[in-house]
Amino acid sequence: MALIMVNNLVKDYKINVRRKGILGAVQGLLMPEYKIKRAVDNISFEIEKGDMVGFIGPNGAGKSTTIKMLSGILSPSSGAISVGALSPYKDRKKNASRIGAVFGQRTQLWWDLPAIDTFELLKYIYKIPEKRYKENMNTFNSMLGLNEFISQPVRQLSLGQRMRADIAASLIHDPEIVFFDEPTIGLDVVAKEKIREFIKCVNKEKNITMLFTTHDMLDIEKTCKRMIIIDMGVIIYDGTADHIKNQYGKNRTLVVEFNQLYRDIELPSGVQLADQQGNKKWLRFNKEEVQVSGLITELTSKYGIHDLTIKEPEIESIIREIYEGGINIGEEIPGDCKKVVSEQYSVPH
Repeated sequence: MALIMVNNLVKDYKINVRRKGILGAVQGLLMPEYKIKRAVDNISFEIEKGDMVGFIGPNGAGKSTTIKMLSGILSPSSGAISVGALSPYKDRKKNASRIGAVFGQRTQLWWDLPAIDTFELLKYIYKIPEKRYKENMNTFNSMLGLNEFISQPVRQLSLGQRMRADIAASLIHDPEIVFFDEPTIGLDVVAKEKIREFIKCVNKEKNITMLFTTHDMLDIEKTCKRMIIIDMGVIIYDGTADHIKNQYGKNRTLVVEFNQLYRDIELPSGVQLADQQGNKKWLRFNKEEVQVSGLITELTSKYGIHDLTIKEPEIESIIREIYEGGINIGEEIPGDCKKVVSEQYSVPH
């Protein structure tokens, strides 16, 4: 049985329609008019215990609303949610005790107090046994370097230090599920990589289910095997990141460093010169139309070549094209994924 089960989930918001002018404002008070906005439109999915899933989509797609329903903050308009056999909004306290949350743009740490005080408070709130608390703190200290700053007031911490403390705070009570919302936002490359490695390590050791909502596709690519894309309140893709990359990232770039400067080179049909700098040229082609082995053979037979590199498409560019409507992912998706997409949504061209 899956840890998280979502069936035909719908969330509608009642929005007050404001009328123009003073007379309109008075009429609005006496006879208010409302319109219904559907934020989440009949979505269904399941997540197994220990899975790491990226839950992504453009702004206003329905991600945050879905996460709020999973965490019990919001109740659905219709449909059913089960998180570890509990209804998040009906059993909110029990559900809250089993989840953790990291919000990249907000903090759960007490701003004017040392970070250690927040951990001590969380120990009391979650009734964590002393032995387990010390074991977890030792683990976080060794992996995240909390001892460097844990006695400093939170307002004096750098963004990277605060994020490390926030992630530790979300995991201190050994939750079954952790929701990550932009966990690496604003961090430098080194800090991002450290946090990603820590998250993967904790997931492996403690088998914690993790759900990521982020606009940084490297967070998804480096931590999650599965990716759910939501747009306009419906799921448009549910599958692996590798599949969407291989299936829809059809363009490849061959970076060629020649032994000498060639002003012009003869390119096979279907190959375009994307860029050139000195002896280097970037050649773009569709993998389904041009065989890379044949392209390399043809180039090496005509020109002196020092080095060759094949660049795979970045998943971020593929996702961006999906958001913008350049890729219809309702086509050529195998199995249940195709059924989900074709029945619920088709990205317009």
